[in-house]
Amino acid sequence: MGTSASTPLAPVQPSVTEQPPTSSPGCPMKQKMDGCPMHRQASGAGVENQSGPDVPAHQERAYDYVECPTAASCTKNDIDPANMMPPPNQVPAPDQPFPLSIVREESSIPRAFSEAKWVYPSEQMFWNAMLRKGWRWKDDDIKPEDMTNIIKIHNKNNEQAWQEILKWEALHAKECPYGPTLVRFGGKAKELSPRARIRSWLGYELPFDRHDWIVNRCGTEVRYVIDYYDGGEVNENYQFTILDVRPAFDSLNNVWDRMKVTWRSEE
Repeated sequence: MGTSASTPLAPVQPSVTEQPPTSSPGCPMKQKMDGCPMHRQASGAGVENQSGPDVPAHQERAYDYVECPTAASCTKNDIDPANMMPPPNQVPAPDQPFPLSIVREESSIPRAFSEAKWVYPSEQMFWNAMLRKGWRWKDDDIKPEDMTNIIKIHNKNNEQAWQEILKWEALHAKECPYGPTLVRFGGKAKELSPRARIRSWLGYELPFDRHDWIVNRCGTEVRYVIDYYDGGEVNENYQFTILDVRPAFDSLNNVWDRMKVTWRSEE
């Protein structure tokens, strides 16, 4: 989201080290959460994943709830017959100070082994996820519109990350003409990537989050590392993060891709 630092087809080397990061203490994504609930495996999932490995539980039957705008409009058909419970993470917390939307937005990111796309969490799911991580709303002066903004920032961030991955995957358009799909993802906020660590030694700010995304490139799994840096104030498009997206150094193909991009930028 925001300014992106990884652009493999552009004439500039994809690197965030060229811009000393700025600080923005009012960043809602950093203050309200540790990592991103969308990128965490839900524990105790009651639905077995039939369409791909290691998929977060909130994606199972996600389309059953995309069109359900309020709890009042959800019918008995929305109850999971496996446990006679409403959709996962959509129930308001006992001391919640105001109602939150349970509408879920469909992303542009194709889901591997499926005809569908990934679906983002609702405001209510996000709230519940933050509570599970130890956040307490009484410690912050939070308003309903704050949760709306956090969701918009979250979704924009993921859309931007996927666009950066597509730029790298364009290097393989001939071998994978149908394009990549997203298999799974994971948050690793406490595990610094080697590049982020080196940047910190040079005096630059550490990323406030890190994700690893696993992409299916027409049968081959490719891991991407995404470091998230503070890019300043949130703009009107809900962008504020500088993304550093690149293939992980865990295969010869990935190493070769990064070398090719480096050579192109130096021409």
